[in-house]
Formats: sequence, C-alpha cells, structure tokens
Amino acid sequence: MSASRTEVQATPEVDEALQAFGKPPRELPPRPVVHASAGTLLSFAVPSGSGPRHLEVVWVRPDGVRFLPGGALASRGASSAHGLKGPAAELFDRWLEAARAFHEAIETVDSQVSELEAKGREIPPNEIWRLQRTTASLRAQIGRAMVVASECAGPLGGSFPGLADALPSLLAELGRIQGLSASVQQSLSDLILLRTAQESNRIAEAANQLAKTSNRIAELANTSNIRMLGLTYIALVLGLVSAAVLIPNTAATILGMPSAAWVPGLWVDVVLVLLGIAPILIIFSRPWVQRLLAHLRDSETRAAEGLRDLPEEAERTGRRPPMGPSSP
Repeated sequence: MSASRTEVQATPEVDEALQAFGKPPRELPPRPVVHASAGTLLSFAVPSGSGPRHLEVVWVRPDGVRFLPGGALASRGASSAHGLKGPAAELFDRWLEAARAFHEAIETVDSQVSELEAKGREIPPNEIWRLQRTTASLRAQIGRAMVVASECAGPLGGSFPGLADALPSLLAELGRIQGLSASVQQSLSDLILLRTAQESNRIAEAANQLAKTSNRIAELANTSNIRMLGLTYIALVLGLVSAAVLIPNTAATILGMPSAAWVPGLWVDVVLVLLGIAPILIIFSRPWVQRLLAHLRDSETRAAEGLRDLPEEAERTGRRPPMGPSSP
C-alpha cells in the first residue's frame, strides 16, 4: 500500500487540516510538505504502542503555527538546552517525542525478530514479511520526519526562529534511529534468506529422493524386461519345436486313417521320414534360429529368475508376505 493510501488514527482537528488542503481524512498525504493557499502542511505518521499510528501534523498559517493534535507533551526541557522558544521549542520537543516512539517501535520489532530466530525451521514466512513491511514503513516515516525538520529549519525558518542551530542534533537523533531500523531490516533480510535456503535444501532433498526412487524403478523395469526377454526366447524355441513335431504328427494322423489305406506302407514310411526330417532341417538351419539356440542357456537363466519373481512363486517360497486385499 502506498503512503498516500495509508490509513492512520486522526483527531477531528487533524481531519479539518487535511480537508483544508484538499486531502482525504484519516489518510497520510503522499508528500510530507504540502503548500496551498491555506499555508503549509507538514505531516508524518508516528507509531503509538500496539494501536494504529497517529498523524503528527504542523500547520503553518499566515496567522501562526498550529501543532496537531494539540495537548501537553509528556516531557519538555530538551528545547531549552538549545535556547529555543515558542513554535521552535514546541516543534523540537514534539520531534524528540516522535523519535522516542520510533525507537520503541524499532526495539519491539527487534525483539520479535529475536524470537523468530529462536524458532529455527518453524519460522512462519508470513510473520517475517509482516515485520519486514513494518520496519520499511517505520524507516519511511523517519525519513519524512527528517524532511519536515529540514523544511522547518530552512524555507520555513522564519516561523521557527533558532531551529536551524538545533537542527543537527535533531537530525542526528533521527538518523541514529533510522540506522537502527536499517540494521533490524537487514536482520530480517538475512532471516528471509535463511528461510529460503532451508526451503531450497528441503526441496533438493525431496528431489534427490525422487531421483533415487526413479532410478530404482528404472532398474527394476530393466531387470524385468531382460527376464521377460528370456521367457520370450524360451517360448519361441518351444514354438519352433512344436512346429517341427506337428507337421509329421499331422501327416501320420492323416495317413493312418482308413481312407488312406490305398497308400502302400513303404510310401507311408518314406513320407513320414521326409516330413519328420524336412521341417527340422528347414527350421533349425536358419541363421537366426542357430543364434537363438546359441544363447539359449542365458535365456533359460533369465527365465528362471523371472519365474522366481512371480508373486505366486515368491509367496510359496516365503520370500515375501502374501498380498492381501489391503496391500498396495
């Protein structure tokens, strides 16, 4: 959310001043210094404990200076050390009160950061980003306060006599608090980087575990393919043998029928011998069949391994528990 849309706690007199400059009530003006026919409006947001921030407004008018919201300050006397009086003293004391409020808010954030660091891996990311936004907002408001103080000691110096001499000490105090907020923000950035590194390591570990599982699945699939190839070789050899046996067996059945009694017995023997030898010679003289038979022992070994890995065989031999209905 931009500074111009930041809602803050405001009193009716602050809303009146904002409306006089054409600004919506209960919203921080986008610029810390606003010039108009009604005068000059100086504003920044100040943290107020655990509640919402309130607007610190200075309305420089032709007839005088108004500090909004009004009321007595918690402490006075710092301005007297610089010999300030009137509006200059009021502004100096108010700005020191705001500096103390900023300091307390930064220390609160710092303590929350320390609590988060003690949680280790249980750090909630949304809490880190919330504190990061809070710290950035505090730094922005401290910067606005420094701009407003410089404006009061410079172009508006006639309305705040003597403030230019006390300005360095005021800016030094605000700068010290801004440096403290910068260190807290850096701690939050380091915490975010640490959290990001932890998440990256966790994702990398999960990816490594997934890669190991994938490699194991690929290894099992490769082994299964090799063993199934062995079974296929065995089935092919059995098919070839069946073909070589089926032809003479079929011929013997046909020639043994009563309808074939007219064939002389010698020719029956000759035909059966030819049909028994020819298929064997034709089938087993093929080069690819000979290569297949040359590697038959390896195929038998792979087929035996594949058979041992069948679920029924594994359960029978007790190498793994039976698979029930609830088994994955």
